[in-house]
Amino acid sequence: MTETDIRPAPTTVEEFRDRLAAISDDLPKRLRQCADYIAANTDRIAVSTVAELALGADVPPSALMRFCQILGFSGFSGMQRLFRDAYAPGWPDYTTRLTNLKENGAGSPSALLAEFVEAGRLSLESLAKAVDEDALAAAVATLIAADTLHIIGLRRAFPVASYLAYAFEKMDIPAMLHDGVGKLDHRHALRPGDVLLAITFAPYSEETLALAQDARERGLDVVAVTDRLTSPLARHASAVLTVPEVDFGAFRSLSATLALAITLAVAVGSGRQGA
Repeated sequence: MTETDIRPAPTTVEEFRDRLAAISDDLPKRLRQCADYIAANTDRIAVSTVAELALGADVPPSALMRFCQILGFSGFSGMQRLFRDAYAPGWPDYTTRLTNLKENGAGSPSALLAEFVEAGRLSLESLAKAVDEDALAAAVATLIAADTLHIIGLRRAFPVASYLAYAFEKMDIPAMLHDGVGKLDHRHALRPGDVLLAITFAPYSEETLALAQDARERGLDVVAVTDRLTSPLARHASAVLTVPEVDFGAFRSLSATLALAITLAVAVGSGRQGA
């Protein structure tokens, strides 16, 4: 990429992710390190200094500044401003979410049930309409061919990951759940022929992204379940499944994600049984 290739700075986070994905493969080593680290840690841009991000990427601050300019920003402050403006309101903490529900008169159990059922219905309908059938078929074929399935999904994605581990175990499919308990790192268990099934949604689990990157660098296939094709997880994946989830009162549903997880478990179980 030359000076004349530099385009105007992205004006939205989505444009930023698209630009980052488009330029990453053509960058020299140090700038590629910047791109990889930023892609995996976009949630840190708004609250970190140049020095902190450069240290995380293992590059000098000057390389990070150059990286910002290649993306179209005049410097780091421009890139940081984009993320501060986008995330300034933030995703409210649980106390705020509950307070807002009460103030809006939606806090009774029956009202909550109706709202969450509706959010789940909309999520499931969106998944049915938007599912990429080719990507789904490719993901299932990849999982069927695996020697051992490694599964990771932390924080909000943990119930989905643990369900998949449970389902595969009941089907006698070799599977391992990477749950992060005790901060233990089990990436040494990845072997040639294995497949990683990784699940994460914004603001994206750093541990999940790191394991996905490590798996790809070892030559393993990665099946990603995430919220958008521009997710930083997608860059490490051989198959990407996106899941729309409707929220209510800033509480995000897992209805569609669990439906997709059940689909994967049953399809893989059936496929391996018939192999």
